[in-house]
Amino acid sequence: MPEIILYIATSLDSFIATPDGGYDWLPAIDLEGKDYEYQEFFNSIDAVLIGSTTYEQILQNNEEWPYENKPTWVFSQRQLTPANSNVKITSKSPKDVVSELADHEIKRAWLVGGAAITAAFREQRLISKYIIFISPIILGSGISLFSQSNPIETLDLVDSKSHPGGVLELVYVPQKTPK
Repeated sequence: MPEIILYIATSLDSFIATPDGGYDWLPAIDLEGKDYEYQEFFNSIDAVLIGSTTYEQILQNNEEWPYENKPTWVFSQRQLTPANSNVKITSKSPKDVVSELADHEIKRAWLVGGAAITAAFREQRLISKYIIFISPIILGSGISLFSQSNPIETLDLVDSKSHPGGVLELVYVPQKTPK
């Protein structure tokens, strides 16, 4: 099974966006200086998995599709226009798409977000690793990283780093269930 990695930033109070979906509060990624090891992570993945709301937001905010050379699966029940030939719009379940990834010999996929698709992957226990960047800001309200309706999941902390500007990186993996 491919490794599915949730690589995402949150506010200190666990919001991934403001109530209107804004994310301009996130620290800027400067590829010349502090990129929070983003480029290294991006180079290590074979595919991108993304929800339709986040997909549309990225298209609105960028002149170019930022994941140009990565096969991308966009989860949507609506008819959307693919950004390029590498983008596939799908209404399949996360479990079915993960099987499809394996058929394409994809070993590592980035679960970009947002909240709804993250909840669907969590519900089906498909996330292999959580890489969460906590930004030193309290939003007070917004779109929560995790749905309150998902089951309890116990994680093991496998790494943590402090980055410039007070950003904390936490890396978790799901605990293995006893046999």
